[in-house]
Amino acid sequence: MKKPFIRPKNGMIAALDIGSTKVCCLIARVENNRSIELTKQLSSIRIIGIGHNVAEGMRNGAIVDMEACEVSIRRAVQSAETMSNETIDNIYINLSGGSPLSQSIAVDLDINGHQIVEADLGKIMQEGKNIDVVKGRDLLHVLPIDFSIDGNRGVKDPCGMAGKNLAAKLHIVTAESGPKQNLKTVVERCHLNIETFVVSPFAAGLASLVEDEIDLGVTVVDMGGGTTTIAIFFEGNVIFTDCLPIGSTHITNDIARGLSTSLVEAERLKTLHGNAILSAIDDRELIEFPQVGDDTQTTNSQIKKSKLISIIQPRLEEILELIKESIAKSGLDPIAGRRLVVTGGGSQLPGLRDLAQNILNKQVRLGRPMRTNGLADAVSGPAFSTCVGLLAYGVDPRFNNSGYGIMDKVEPNGVFGKVGSWIRENF
Repeated sequence: MKKPFIRPKNGMIAALDIGSTKVCCLIARVENNRSIELTKQLSSIRIIGIGHNVAEGMRNGAIVDMEACEVSIRRAVQSAETMSNETIDNIYINLSGGSPLSQSIAVDLDINGHQIVEADLGKIMQEGKNIDVVKGRDLLHVLPIDFSIDGNRGVKDPCGMAGKNLAAKLHIVTAESGPKQNLKTVVERCHLNIETFVVSPFAAGLASLVEDEIDLGVTVVDMGGGTTTIAIFFEGNVIFTDCLPIGSTHITNDIARGLSTSLVEAERLKTLHGNAILSAIDDRELIEFPQVGDDTQTTNSQIKKSKLISIIQPRLEEILELIKESIAKSGLDPIAGRRLVVTGGGSQLPGLRDLAQNILNKQVRLGRPMRTNGLADAVSGPAFSTCVGLLAYGVDPRFNNSGYGIMDKVEPNGVFGKVGSWIRENF
C-alpha cells in the first residue's frame, strides 16, 4: 500500500540552506499530486523563486553572530519572495553543524497474525522516537532501513502483509541541541516556521543521486565552506551520516596565510587558478596578486601556479583522508560499494575528482541538482544541491509528516469503526 503524496498547502514549498559561506532560499510550486517515485519527485516541482546571499555570522556550520546571520537570511528570503511574487511562512532547513551522529537500532512488534496497517508502522517509528538520547543532543531523523516479517528480511512495504512478528532496523540521527536551537531562534526571528531540519548530506544526496546509485550503494560527500558532510545510501535509504569540521574555507585561509594576501584575493586565486593536482606546465605559468598592505594599483607580486597548487593540495588530501577514515569507522564501506558522488561548492575545484579517486579508491563523479524544473543556470551547480534536496525531502511521500501512520492515519468513524480499529491494532 503506497503512501500517497500530499500536496503542500497552497501548492507551495520552500527550502532554506544556511551554510558557512552562503545562504540560499528556493521557493517551488508542486505541479501534480500523484504518487511520486524517487526519480520523479524533483520533476514534480517547479522553482519559481530563487534568492542567495553571502552568509554572515556563520562558522563551521554554526552561528557565531545571530544578528548578522538574521540579515543574511532575510535578504535571501526576500529575494526569493520578490522573484516568485509569493510570501512564505514555512520552510525546510538543513543542519550541517551540531556534530550530527548516526546509529542503528532494531525494533520488534508482535502483530499476532493480523494484516499490517499504517498504525503498526507508526508504532515502530514511535519506538525509534522514544529512544534515550544523550543529554545535550536532539533527535533529527528516525528513518527505516529495513523491515522483516517473521525473520524474512528485505520487505520494502509491509502494509497489507500478515505475520506474527514485524521487525525494523531504524537509522537514528542526532545533533547537539545548542547549534540547532540557535539556528531555530534566528530563523523564527525572520518570521519563518521550520517544517523540519534535514541533515545536509541527506538532502544533497536526494538532489544529486540517481535511483540506481541509491539502491546499489553510494557515498555522498557534500563539501561546503566550513564543513564536509558524508552520507551513505543503500537499498533506497540513507544508512549513515557524518560531519567533518573542515571545508573549502580552510583552503582559502591556507592560501591567504601562505601568500600573505587578503582572504578575498585568496578566494579569487583559488577559484580562477586553483587545481587539486600539479601538472607539468604549472611551473611555467605566472600568477599576479597583491599582498596585504601593497598598493594594488602599482605593486603586484608574482608566483608560479605550482606554488599555489602546492598550498591547495595538502589541505585537500587531508580532507579526503578524513573522509576515508570516517567511511572506514562506519563499518559500511563494503555496503557503500565503490561509487562516490562529491557535491557542494568545494567540489568544483579542477582535479578534485582525480585526486579523490586516487586517495579513496572509488569511482568518483561530480554531483549537481538533477531533474528540477525552473532552476536557473546560475544556481544549478553543485553548491546548490543541498537546497534543492530540501525540496525533494518536502515532496517525498516517505518523509511526509515525519513517519508512518501517526499524522496521516484517518481516524475511524462511529463506535463499530473504533472498536474494529482497536481490535486490529491489539490482536
